[in-house]
Amino acid sequence: MSSKIVIAGGFGAGKTTLVRSVSEIPPVTTEAIMTEASVGHDDTSATPDKTTTTVAMDFGRITIDDELVMYMFGTPGQARFWFMWDDLVRGAVGAVVVVDCRRLADSFDAVDYFETNKRIPYIVALNKFEGHLDYTSEQVREALEVSPEVPIIDFDARNRLSGGDVLKTLLRYALEHNRTTEPVA
Repeated sequence: MSSKIVIAGGFGAGKTTLVRSVSEIPPVTTEAIMTEASVGHDDTSATPDKTTTTVAMDFGRITIDDELVMYMFGTPGQARFWFMWDDLVRGAVGAVVVVDCRRLADSFDAVDYFETNKRIPYIVALNKFEGHLDYTSEQVREALEVSPEVPIIDFDARNRLSGGDVLKTLLRYALEHNRTTEPVA
C-alpha cells in the first residue's frame, strides 16, 4: 500500500532538507539557482547562504514497513509558485507544514491553506535552526492561529531520525483524523 504526503511551508523553512534527510532514494528536486528575479520577493536575511530554491516540487520515498510506502511531495515556498499546490496536494493523506520560527510570517499562507482545506489533516513542524527555537509551540500556535487539535512538533530537518519522528506524528494524526471525518483521497 502506498500513501502520499505533502511537505509544505514558507520559503527556506527546510522542506527540501526534510525530504532529503528521510528519503530512502535519492530525492528528485527542482532546485534552481536564485537569480536577480528573486530580489525583492524572497527574503534571505535569515538564510544568507541560501543560493537555490524549489521551483516545482521535491519528491522522495520512505518505506515504513512491508505494507506501507510513503511518497513525499515537497511544495515550493514562494507565493509565485502556489498555483501548483492544489495539484500537489490532491490525493494526499496528510501534510507537514515546516515552520522557521525566525520568520513566522512566512508560514501564515501554508497554515491558512490547510486550515481552510479541512479535508487534509496536517501537523506543524518547527525546524530548529542552530539547534534552538525562538518561540514555544503554544506561542507559534497562537501566532499562526493553528487549531488546538493540530499537533505541533519541533525537529531538525537535517536529522533523519528527527524527520522520521515528524512523519510518524503525521501518520498517527492522519489515521486518527480520518477515523472521525470523511476520507481524504
